[in-house]
Amino acid sequence: MNRLTRKLGVFLLALSVLSVPAARAASVAATPGIVDLGSLESLSAKVPISVTVALHLSNLDEAQTLLTSLYTVGDPQYHQFLSAEQFVARFAPSDADVAKVEASLANFGLSAERTTATTLRVTGLPADLERAFAVSLHSYEVPAHDTVAGFTFHAPLSVATVPADIVSLVSAVAGLDSRPRYHAHARAVPTSANKSLEPLRGQATGDAPGSYTVTDFANYYNVNPLYQRGVSGSGTKLAILTLANFTPSDAFNYWQALGLKVNSNRLTVINVDGGPGTPSDASGSLETTLDVEQSGGIAPGAEISVYMAPNTNQGFVDVFAIAVDSNWAATLSISWGEWEWLENLENSPVTDPITGNTVATTQAVHELLLRAAIQGQSMYTASGDGGAYEAYDDGLGPPDYSIPLSAEYPASDTYMTAGGGTTLASTQSFTITGQKKPLVIVIPHERVWGWDWLDPLCDALGTPNPISCGTFSGGSGGGVSVTFGVPSYQRGLPGVQLSQPKQAFIEYLPAPTQLLYALPAYYAGRNVPDVSFDADPYTGYVVYYTSSVTGYGLQSGWGGTSFVAPQLNGVTALFNQYLGERVGLLNFPLYNLAHTGNAYGGRNPPLNAIVYGDNWFYDGSNGYNPAVGLGTMNVANFAAALRANAR
Repeated sequence: MNRLTRKLGVFLLALSVLSVPAARAASVAATPGIVDLGSLESLSAKVPISVTVALHLSNLDEAQTLLTSLYTVGDPQYHQFLSAEQFVARFAPSDADVAKVEASLANFGLSAERTTATTLRVTGLPADLERAFAVSLHSYEVPAHDTVAGFTFHAPLSVATVPADIVSLVSAVAGLDSRPRYHAHARAVPTSANKSLEPLRGQATGDAPGSYTVTDFANYYNVNPLYQRGVSGSGTKLAILTLANFTPSDAFNYWQALGLKVNSNRLTVINVDGGPGTPSDASGSLETTLDVEQSGGIAPGAEISVYMAPNTNQGFVDVFAIAVDSNWAATLSISWGEWEWLENLENSPVTDPITGNTVATTQAVHELLLRAAIQGQSMYTASGDGGAYEAYDDGLGPPDYSIPLSAEYPASDTYMTAGGGTTLASTQSFTITGQKKPLVIVIPHERVWGWDWLDPLCDALGTPNPISCGTFSGGSGGGVSVTFGVPSYQRGLPGVQLSQPKQAFIEYLPAPTQLLYALPAYYAGRNVPDVSFDADPYTGYVVYYTSSVTGYGLQSGWGGTSFVAPQLNGVTALFNQYLGERVGLLNFPLYNLAHTGNAYGGRNPPLNAIVYGDNWFYDGSNGYNPAVGLGTMNVANFAAALRANAR
């Protein structure tokens, strides 16, 4: 706790009296190097564009009540999950409401096509969209920089307004802003120093830290007893949701190298909104690759669908909508996200997060996740790789911005299971230029992933400030949401925290200094993550990957909570086969173990408390903490606990 305050000094600003201005943070105009090309209507007047209009569920309160019954042991409706058709019949917007929305938009010259039970694809000329949603659309260009190619996008100059006659029916309008929005949660070993890795004697894994595979994962987290019983995910279906393309042969090469027996036809690719384009390093293709390799390697008998969409706000909504609407997969994961407050920049109706009402994309996806849970679909995501400071991991930090405590979205959604990260016990040896002996750092216990354990390395390199050293804020994403309220499964649990006071998102440059957002203090928000596995790149994994720069090869030293989400996805496929039914939203049985005192005790505890380390603010502990959640999972023991819970 407070390590950041001691290390960063003036970079962390705490204010005692705060107010929220009307200004929008990280606006298009403030993006460095961006060029405003002018009005989209004047540049592309005759080129139609499409947006996604998401509609509210009908009988939302009834759906939430049903959810509670479906996950309450002993309730007559326990695990009586609805089929897609049953859900649509009870909770989808009515045909009359859909027709009302279509007619309203037609008045502006827009055409609407129903793409799923709750989404419409709305198409029209720029001028028609501007009139319908009361915005002025501009085209922008971002020049090429570093290894990122230049690109253009369109975005409105102000927040959109839904026509008054349908505003109560619409949860989001996604696509008026077409810029890339989300980032992957794969993290590589920093290039601070050359290093060699030495496994700690007696550890359960066979490969060296930084070169682990799903086989090592199975050894360490006790998956093997399930394999020995013939549980491989056979007969189950899992899905990866992603915003970047990949090379499918990479995954098959990975599985083959490990001697895993997989069906050559197990993998199906589904492009949403035309797909994300060709594979490339810059777009995040390694993320998709590792997601498929990890989930499919842990559950080698499962069928896999990969839903791929463009990295836009519209693509994000649509990839959830298509995957949930189909109800094909029983377990799904996505490892893309952003600081939850940035969702406020979406151009559609905005409400105050303190009220518990989410905004735009968050509301649309929230209702899709509610549907998934009612259909018995498990949904996993990465909690982030920025420790307790996810805004900084999104590139919002000194010298331009302050560093507030911040949580990642969609991990902060109450109907999502968020995977955090640990660092495994190991001996880390660093070769430092000019020094005869290597620097050796021993990590004696599995701990919260937080790169403050690299402080001795930073000191030896002469860069004691973790920002300068490049280690801040690498760690397990975790904290308290100020967008979603604390869910029932976390309520009353020791270790669940309120949001911290005096947290502000401040823009320093360009001058003058501006308070952009005062995070609400002592807010009873959803805590993330829920459960964790190893995610530190220094004790991380190999990826078989076809790079757009260097070609095909084996890359080591990869980590991030990006690995945890697909690992949970694969593990749940095993649970589904073992139990002979869908597990559904894992948060309910997961936290039930903690509430009933059955999480860590007995001869075969299903969870392991992580008591060492921190994620730059929140400490490990016995029990729940906003750094690794309830700790790590003993997979075979957890499966047995699920079976006992279902009786």
